[in-house]
Amino acid sequence: ICCIKYIIYILQFFLLLATLFLELWKRYSAEITHKWDLTGLDAQEEHPRPQYLARLAHIKKKSLNIITNTEEPKVPFWKMRVPATILSFSVVLLLIAIAMAAVLGVVLYRMSVLTALSVYGHPMVTSYAILFTTATAASINLCCIIIFNWVYVWLAEYLTEIELLRTQTEFDDSLTLKIYLLEFVNYYASIFYIAFFKGKFVGYPGNYNRFFHYRQEECGPGGCLMELCIQLSIIMIGKQAMNTILEMLFPLFYKWLNTLKVHVGMTTEDGQRKITTRKYLQWIKDYKLVEWGPRSLFPEYLEMGIVLQYGFVTIFVAAFPLAPFFALLNNVFEMRLDAKKLLTMYRRPVGQRVTDIGIWYRILDSISKLSVITNAFIIAFTSNFIPRLVYRIIVSDNYSLEGFLDHSLSKFNTSDLKNGTEPFSTSTQQVEICRYPDYREPPDSSNKYQYTIMFWHVLAARLAFIVVFENIVALVMILVRWCIPDMNPKLRDKIRREAYITNEIIIQQETLRACERSTDLDANQQLIRLNENANRWNRVMRSSLSNSEFDLEIHGSPVSPPNTHSRVSPAAL
Repeated sequence: ICCIKYIIYILQFFLLLATLFLELWKRYSAEITHKWDLTGLDAQEEHPRPQYLARLAHIKKKSLNIITNTEEPKVPFWKMRVPATILSFSVVLLLIAIAMAAVLGVVLYRMSVLTALSVYGHPMVTSYAILFTTATAASINLCCIIIFNWVYVWLAEYLTEIELLRTQTEFDDSLTLKIYLLEFVNYYASIFYIAFFKGKFVGYPGNYNRFFHYRQEECGPGGCLMELCIQLSIIMIGKQAMNTILEMLFPLFYKWLNTLKVHVGMTTEDGQRKITTRKYLQWIKDYKLVEWGPRSLFPEYLEMGIVLQYGFVTIFVAAFPLAPFFALLNNVFEMRLDAKKLLTMYRRPVGQRVTDIGIWYRILDSISKLSVITNAFIIAFTSNFIPRLVYRIIVSDNYSLEGFLDHSLSKFNTSDLKNGTEPFSTSTQQVEICRYPDYREPPDSSNKYQYTIMFWHVLAARLAFIVVFENIVALVMILVRWCIPDMNPKLRDKIRREAYITNEIIIQQETLRACERSTDLDANQQLIRLNENANRWNRVMRSSLSNSEFDLEIHGSPVSPPNTHSRVSPAAL
């Protein structure tokens, strides 16, 4: 129980770090956006994608874009937009169902193997049956995940293309959302099953809830937390190792293919190599490099952001506390391998102007909120933390766990078993009473095999723990977000100052232009007006005026005496 308490403290620490990461990223993103002069970039100003225009080349009906003031083809809503959306939505649901079916197949495999190992009867095999079954099932699930990912990415790109999205930002957001939904189910379906469904609806002896006429699989004596940890470790570490190997082998393979294309034609008919210096030219060396591709950093975001790193570190950190360590270890290798890959194996990518990381931030924020709920349910329902705590507070006389195992087991009379479901026994001694983990009335009670009052006490304690834990963590997250603004105050003032100076330059230029067009004023009056405008401009530029002072200066107030005491230092001027 002390280990569970430490896990709760560690969990709260990592959830706090997740919130800090998102808030600090917003501040850093604002600094990058200002540094690269993308603060005022609007997604509606983007030009249409070439693929979008090519697919609509046959459309004669045009519409005027009010932002760019250019004519663009108009997508027919009922003939093209609606069928593409329905098809995309239906295929996504079908792929999610296929992923769930794969999880069901792994569950059936686990049930059959566990039954076969239990029937074998050897003590060594029986004692490690659950560990062996969980490890092999997780490995099979990892193989299914890798295969399904390739299919998901290809289908998601095709479905997004037929949706006829105008800009690259809209295309990337839609593609990201599809792949996220598909891979979220693909990666986490089996994990959610072990964490929240396995062993929760099996029934009790004599009245088991059967699946295909077979009993459902149950958790071990200590709960499903150990099996969940094994599942998480195999999927996370295995996928990290697989991604690291593949993302280094694929560029090497494609670079080797480009090298073969370059050397084709450099040999004579008799097999002798031509003496040429073309292969040493820089453009030939650049041609051997791998093309960056239209998806750019999308695989890196997907690997580092939602599937392997952030999801495992936050959603299931209570079951696998070593996930942050393996994530850090993977990031160290990932940075060096990506540096080598991008500098020596790929061609120089073409930059794309965006204001932020788009829908990725909303996905990360959703994962942070989901992680609070999942970790609370894992501690409350998957582990034995709450039953032990309730026993120590309500039942135990000396606030210890002495007698907890006997208290957590219920009694069952074997004579109440249905015909054909009796256990096979080679001994001559007949077993009358057996024990099973649950809180139910004994067979001699008037409400035999019904839930006891302790079951409802434990259930109420679990629900109360979830409510208290979620509110405490949510309150801490809200406090952190309130304490850390989205933008640095100095940067905000700098942006406002730049916008202010820009408006003043525009006003000054328009004033000078209006003075030049004026023919009613003589030369002296024009000179006075120009001097007045120049003095006003100097005061505006040299002083940090308030809103009221700014309005008086801009809207033609009488000339105020020059301010001899500047509010800014000479170095700043």
